[in-house]
Amino acid sequence: MTLKGLDELDRYIIHELQRDVKDTSSKEIADAMDVSPSTVRKRIDRLEEKGIITGYHADVDYGKAGYQLHMQIVCTAPIQDREELGRQALDIFGVVSVREIATGADNLLVGVVARDNDDLTRIAGELSALGLATSDEQLVRGDRFTPYQGFIEADETAVDSRPP
Repeated sequence: MTLKGLDELDRYIIHELQRDVKDTSSKEIADAMDVSPSTVRKRIDRLEEKGIITGYHADVDYGKAGYQLHMQIVCTAPIQDREELGRQALDIFGVVSVREIATGADNLLVGVVARDNDDLTRIAGELSALGLATSDEQLVRGDRFTPYQGFIEADETAVDSRPP
């Protein structure tokens, strides 16, 4: 299933779940789109089965949770091994995210939460043991996310016709 295979209801469901998965109910989506809550639940199941919705995550402020070292480690992986090494990196204690970059030498961004400098050194060593070369480490001050507006604004004329 591709974006072309998504209809207005699918896109609205995705947008609303991205906006606030915790406090968005099938009934609220159903009411906004004039369908039944069971239709919404079936669509969510289908979106999950097709791999379009791949999970649900809490956005955590690690600093407020007591983890002052929230780092982004910029790594280089051999292109043919990038995906597998990214999966393996997620198994390292303290690694909380991996983002694959399609081009350039710095092709893996590894999100890390460490208790202290020794913990950060351990994580960096484990990444290196996997075969990842570190080119930079950046202290993350904060993350912010927003739902992708394209799910509810398919084109310029859709802005005025979208559900409230």
